[in-house]
Amino acid sequence: MATPSEKLASSLEALKILQDNGAVAIRSADLSRTHRERLMKNGFLQEVMKGWYIPAHPNDVAGESTAWYASYWGFCSSYLAHRFGDDWCLSPEQSLQIHASNMQVPKQLLVRSLKARNKITALPYDTSFYDVKATMPKAKDIETKEGLRLFPLAASLIACSPSYYRQCPTELRTALALVKNSADILGLLLEGQHSTVAGRLAGAFRNIGHGRIADEILATMKVADFSVREIDPFEEKLPSIGDIRETSPLAVRIRLMWQKMREDIIGKFPIPTKMNNIDAYLAQVDDIYVTDAYNSLSIEGYRVSVELIERVRSGDWNPDTNEADRKHRDALAARGYWQAFQEVRGSVQKCLEGANAGQVADQDHAIWYRELFAPSVAAGILKLSDLAGYRNAPVFIRRSMHVPPSKEAVRDAMPTLFELLEAETDPSIRIVLGHFIFVYIHPYTDGNGRTGRFLMNVMMAAGGYPWTVIPVERRDDYMAALEAASVDGNIVPFAEFIASLMNGETI
Repeated sequence: MATPSEKLASSLEALKILQDNGAVAIRSADLSRTHRERLMKNGFLQEVMKGWYIPAHPNDVAGESTAWYASYWGFCSSYLAHRFGDDWCLSPEQSLQIHASNMQVPKQLLVRSLKARNKITALPYDTSFYDVKATMPKAKDIETKEGLRLFPLAASLIACSPSYYRQCPTELRTALALVKNSADILGLLLEGQHSTVAGRLAGAFRNIGHGRIADEILATMKVADFSVREIDPFEEKLPSIGDIRETSPLAVRIRLMWQKMREDIIGKFPIPTKMNNIDAYLAQVDDIYVTDAYNSLSIEGYRVSVELIERVRSGDWNPDTNEADRKHRDALAARGYWQAFQEVRGSVQKCLEGANAGQVADQDHAIWYRELFAPSVAAGILKLSDLAGYRNAPVFIRRSMHVPPSKEAVRDAMPTLFELLEAETDPSIRIVLGHFIFVYIHPYTDGNGRTGRFLMNVMMAAGGYPWTVIPVERRDDYMAALEAASVDGNIVPFAEFIASLMNGETI
């Protein structure tokens, strides 16, 4: 007779077959009742709605939202395909969100279908579908991304509501910046006789500094005998974004986020004092190491003690002869933090000696990351290839509605971040947005928080501010501020949080 462990292993094998075939949304019919109930009892399966499930992690605490947010878009595409076949697509507004490389989980997903019943379907954690019977693009024109059926970019811009410009200006500006030629949109405007929309789009393009496209829309509509009145649909006019040459939506989006958020950060920090003694500054960095390591590692959930950190710093740590050090994840993390900290200290010194902080971070951040995990490679827990470059798989942030960008988008976004850091003249902007946008992109499989805080402190040093520790006691405030910036586009709480930790002392 099979033991309980053998029975659970059998059920996990059935679940693995489904996952290996790409299943995210799992129907009752996909698993036997015995397998389903056993997997749910042991925390490997989570019910979304009657007859539909997603894989989960048994270590998740009750009410943990991570599995749902991580599975959200895959579940949506599978469920909607099962329910509507090919007769569905996301609304123009939510199509624009995807085109703009914003995979944030929405509170309510708006879906169009000729089979819709104008009905709200409740989903976990206060999310829902709302399917509405409404017109859609022709089947041949629908675009598919991540399994999601979308309005094409130009059609989305034409069909989206005027209120969306006020509600989600960054998404709209990103989408508009991706339009490189008026021909991409003029055909649809003329075909649909959209004179009002033409005036709104002309005003929107002019708002972002694309006056040539605005003029071409107005002139062409006039030649076609349409009366068009240009109206700017945005509530505010930001500095012109100019001729953005990137074709990556995320790279464009990051530039726009930087431009918008920087205005909300200016004036939040104390005025720095000119740094005159590099050796004294580096001595303070050395002195703060134990406090910084304890808090930064504790924020990430490692159980480290001051004694362990001191033992690592003194060199009383040997993975070759000490079995506990070789196998203990907390000891490996502490050793990696020490090695990375030494490299970051070197980066700080470069900035204090006058090097451009953005260039230093660009050149050195991969070294910090490699040193963080070098002990795990030495212990055989990670492969050396795991430390080569940016991540090659999706990642998710626990309890966050922010879904980090795809691995392909990361490679477009990181050069943009460092270019912005290099060009930025205000140290408070480099400090706040350097940290925030780094963790927003989440370029690595692990270690993003630690690396982001290293980046923040390199920018602190370059700006004349002291090394600043984020205390583990304020972890909830820290994560809530990052979530507000990631999900709501509100950087003020994070800027104020960082400013509250600074004592204003410089050397």
